[in-house]
Amino acid sequence: MTIPVNQLSDPTVRDFVAALNANDRSALMGLLTPGATMSDDGSDRNLQDWLDREVFSSNGHMDVESEADGGRALVADYRNDTWGAMRTAWRFTVDGGKVSRFETGQA
Repeated sequence: MTIPVNQLSDPTVRDFVAALNANDRSALMGLLTPGATMSDDGSDRNLQDWLDREVFSSNGHMDVESEADGGRALVADYRNDTWGAMRTAWRFTVDGGKVSRFETGQA
């Protein structure tokens, strides 16, 4: 069973997931702080390159299974046209209503 996006606890994370699922580049970019960073499977990646490859050009989509840490830690089924579906963990650092860092990887 998944958690509907509109029921995610943290408003910034909720907006991030909604923008990602809608493939809405401007909304998602507007939720990131200047200089935001990310890692994938423990390795820091170039945020813009990763989003282009793993989300925007490949129709990335998250179905959230569970949340913790006030909604800033998620377990989700993530799928895109490149890799198919996989169970992933996400952890968000939110500063001033924007994501300054997120970490993702296989769960």
